[in-house]
Amino acid sequence: MKEEVLAGFGKVFGETEGVKAYFAPGRVNLIGEHTDYNGGHVFPCALTIGTYGAAAKRNDRKMRFFSMNFDNSKVIEGSLDDIDSSRNAGWTAYPAGVVWAFEQRGFKLDTGFDLCIYGNIPNGSGLSSSASLEVLTGFILRDLYGFDVTNQDLALIGQYSENNFNGCNCGIMDQFAVAMGKEDNAIFLDTADLSFEYAPISLKGAKIVIANTNKKHKLTDSQYNARRSACEKALSELQTVCDIKGLGDLSPEEFEAHKDAIKDDDRRIKAKHAVYENQRTIDAVAALKAGDLTKFGQLMNASHVSLRDDYDVTGIELDTLAEEAWKIPGVIGSRMTGGGFGGCTVSIVKDEAVEEFKEKVGKAYLDKIGYEAAFYTVEIGDGPTIL
Repeated sequence: MKEEVLAGFGKVFGETEGVKAYFAPGRVNLIGEHTDYNGGHVFPCALTIGTYGAAAKRNDRKMRFFSMNFDNSKVIEGSLDDIDSSRNAGWTAYPAGVVWAFEQRGFKLDTGFDLCIYGNIPNGSGLSSSASLEVLTGFILRDLYGFDVTNQDLALIGQYSENNFNGCNCGIMDQFAVAMGKEDNAIFLDTADLSFEYAPISLKGAKIVIANTNKKHKLTDSQYNARRSACEKALSELQTVCDIKGLGDLSPEEFEAHKDAIKDDDRRIKAKHAVYENQRTIDAVAALKAGDLTKFGQLMNASHVSLRDDYDVTGIELDTLAEEAWKIPGVIGSRMTGGGFGGCTVSIVKDEAVEEFKEKVGKAYLDKIGYEAAFYTVEIGDGPTIL
């Protein structure tokens, strides 16, 4: 893709001198959903699909953006002198937001830039195309302008821009997984303090398969922010009886002992998910380290049930994919991944069952939902890089 994105840049902007190509991955979360903004643990990994970019500095204050993903795409212009006007400029609000977030940290761009991108993450799939674009932009800015920031800083800058420029109150997981990805490893991250360890993923005789509902979702338009608000309110109620900073500080036993402090049934059940999902994630990583893939799969399944019944973020499309997957003997575990309300499931499937999985789950989904799901067998890749 390096040659293609460089050629795309030359075709649109007419320049090839000093242009460089870059890549940032998408991510999938194996377990630990809606725990990242609750101070809990997550277990994502970077993928080998993601977002490619070609970029070069300009001599003026213009920012020019072009996407190779849209047939009717045109160059979208912004200005360093009026970044706020890019807030409602479609997909370009994400890279513009990263520029804004850098400037909030005191990193001022002396000139504008041209950026051409191409992504092979399915749009709206919940595999973090937005975080991939944010981290890619930050990585490019660091390289072009010599900013002294780490990859972990890039994750925090990306999250800050999405929260405060794009209006989605997301946690840190997506950007962290993209920025800190490591080939053949998932990241066991404690979102309370950003301590983490790489855990080798050894799926002997099995594959990670993503199933895309092909139902578009947009987190800022969904009930994502409402879920976060409910958890924050529940936390404040629990803090009247517990010395905790986040729901992730509680064990399931401690939650059961103090849950009556939460005065609303809906908030109580949302908080329950955050606490129990955090414990499932800790248990799943321990199972993986012990080589117990069966236990890991059981915890994946339990995660989906909780996201369906307690957190209420799945819907008929995701439920159909997961529930049909559970019927197939060669499926070790299957659950929704990402924010929910559409997007994807992630499944661990024995090699000999992958084709049966795609065929049977695909047919059941088409029969029930009325349109096709898409399936991808994915590999775990590295973080952002210069190509």
